[in-house]
Amino acid sequence: MSFFEAVIMGLVQGLGEFLPISSSAHLILTPWLFGWQDPGLAFDVALHIGTLVAVLAFFWQDWLVLARDGLTGRRTLAGRMFWCLVVATIPGAAFGLLFEDYISTVFRNPLLIGVMLIIMGIILYLADHYAPALKGMDRVGWKESIWIGISQAFAMIPGVSRSGITMTAGRLLGLNRETSARFSFLLSTPIIVGAGLMQGRHLTPADLTGPFVAGVIVSAAVGYLAIKFLLRFLVNNNFFIFVIYRFILGLAVIFLFFIR
Repeated sequence: MSFFEAVIMGLVQGLGEFLPISSSAHLILTPWLFGWQDPGLAFDVALHIGTLVAVLAFFWQDWLVLARDGLTGRRTLAGRMFWCLVVATIPGAAFGLLFEDYISTVFRNPLLIGVMLIIMGIILYLADHYAPALKGMDRVGWKESIWIGISQAFAMIPGVSRSGITMTAGRLLGLNRETSARFSFLLSTPIIVGAGLMQGRHLTPADLTGPFVAGVIVSAAVGYLAIKFLLRFLVNNNFFIFVIYRFILGLAVIFLFFIR
């Protein structure tokens, strides 16, 4: 992989991991569209390391408080939120392990990705448009955590988007947009750690090349900016711009799939 390809893929991962547009779909579609070779497992790990750095850099203070209160049993909002995030992590992790082979083979189909981009866009629009936005972070409880956690199982299908499905579930449960996004970002931390450990166990020192480092740096920087942008954007805006993007990209992928 060249440095140029590494930078583009890092950019794609940094944006796609945190915006509701599906990073896995974009990481599959980008080489498919441009005729690039599969970057391989090592680079996939690099991208996950990058987005992990991004979410930890943005939320490190939150996680210190969450872990302190959660592990010491303090009866605070942060203490309760820590265990809500633990509960929400379990379904996604379990389904990821169960369907790992399908994720790396059957689901990597451009036609399926195009269809799921559109379907998930419709669901996101309906949830955001019609669901009430009444609950802040202090109203996130066990029910919300369990359902948002279960929703993550669908994110193993490229085109669904982990952030997209968890934010959609949050909106359906009455969370406001900013709370849905913040809970989704915090929840991404253990999921990205797990994915990085699963894939990283196969790494060797020979894999730590220049493009690997470039991918980490770009995905971390872009991911950090994507988190910052979305949290500010959702204060006064809805998800409609992402719905339109998903529709246009999904239709383009389906069209290209059949003419190829």
